[in-house]
Amino acid sequence: MFKYAIKRIITFIPMLIAISLLSFIISVNAPGDPVERLAKSAESEGSAQEQSGASKKIKQELRKKLGLDLPIFYLSITDLASSDTLYRIQDKYHQANLKALTHQSGNWQAVSNYYLSLLDLEESYRKTDAKLIAENDKTLDLNIVNEACNQFGSEIGSLLETSDNNLVQNSFNKMNNLLSSNSFLVPLTKPLIELESRRNALSTNRTQWKTYIPALNWYGTNNQYHLWLFGNNNDRKGLLRGDFGISYIDSQPIQDKIWQKVGISFSLSLISIFLAYLISIPIGIYSAYRKDSLADKGMSLILFILYSMPSFFVGTLLLLQFANPDNLAWFPVSGIQDPTVFDSDWSFWKKIQHRIPFLILPIITYTYGSFAFLSRIMRVGMIDIVSQDYIRTARAKGLDEKKVILKHALRNSLLPIITVFAAIFPMAIGGSIIIEVIFSIPGMGVEIYNSILNYDYPMIITVFTLSGFLTMVGYLVSDILYAVVDPRISYK
Repeated sequence: MFKYAIKRIITFIPMLIAISLLSFIISVNAPGDPVERLAKSAESEGSAQEQSGASKKIKQELRKKLGLDLPIFYLSITDLASSDTLYRIQDKYHQANLKALTHQSGNWQAVSNYYLSLLDLEESYRKTDAKLIAENDKTLDLNIVNEACNQFGSEIGSLLETSDNNLVQNSFNKMNNLLSSNSFLVPLTKPLIELESRRNALSTNRTQWKTYIPALNWYGTNNQYHLWLFGNNNDRKGLLRGDFGISYIDSQPIQDKIWQKVGISFSLSLISIFLAYLISIPIGIYSAYRKDSLADKGMSLILFILYSMPSFFVGTLLLLQFANPDNLAWFPVSGIQDPTVFDSDWSFWKKIQHRIPFLILPIITYTYGSFAFLSRIMRVGMIDIVSQDYIRTARAKGLDEKKVILKHALRNSLLPIITVFAAIFPMAIGGSIIIEVIFSIPGMGVEIYNSILNYDYPMIITVFTLSGFLTMVGYLVSDILYAVVDPRISYK
């Protein structure tokens, strides 16, 4: 068994690599720009300097911290026309636009010149001060100046993110019209003319044949995936050492946010799993032993009703009935403890005693569906085993019925619910989102819910990765339990 466990753990390595690679691919291709999200987070929660600071310098620092100034992987397979340094472009949408332009023209140098000219125009536009223009020319209305400047800036932003020829030409026409009708925009004329010239060069200097010739670019270990997986010698530890990145919500390390919350969800899930198995096994045995009896039919009806009831309905109903001052205020409404009473210096058992009233209703909501499902599986498994020849032989030898059921039939009938355990176990990492939200439990379920609402992809990817790992652990535990329960199963 020990050798088998070691072999399975070794086979985990390529599976973990595959999971990590898939998680990384999802994180890289997630919508939005993480730098922009983190800059907005810093802007809304930081100092006045940070708020004005969605500045270039701050974004550059964030890109370096996240490793976005590095190539994505150890290597890339592109074409001869594409640049092997495109990853250095700070903005994710700019990268996509430049990639599309390169594919259209096949001339990276011309695309690069066009992009640099576009940045020059943007820089010239940023120097345009609408308020100062209105103060120097009293005939101008500040609102009109602001509107013209904003329209011009909007068209620049469109050019930075689109490669469609029709949209590009439309933007150029709008900017030329703004220049002709607003004299205060004259300083932007020269950089706009230069930009149009370089845009035309994309069509006149096409080398599209280069897009059909593949090219292999090797970057070595200095890439985003290697940094994400192994970290560096400075501020990044890497996934293998428990560093899951930075949250987009509050810029805090993911590992600092999840461990306590994971502990809460994991504890509740394990308690509910234990209770579900503790209740379902006796019910399943009794139902199988009394097959087709009135008691069996009655329990089947009750369990079917319980299994069909959604958890959010049961949780809400329990709150209304047993945590409502208008009915039976037996239990607290929410949370896992009373912060005004709870003392961190209490003993372990004192803390447990304090928290029990808070956890009864959530655990009931966690458990009822599972034991209803597991008891039906146990019943079917027991019925199948009881009909086997060796059970009839045991009875023919005069063995006590209790001994026949509990010793000979029970162990073999446990195999189906052990199989189910492999699927239930990974759910412990995330808890139940609905249940934790209903009862305001500060676990991973609530954290996942908030992450989805706020597009906090690092947190979502972390949960995905940990769930994949726990799935493999669940299958390993199931295999070991198979051998423990059924002596006929052996691993070499």
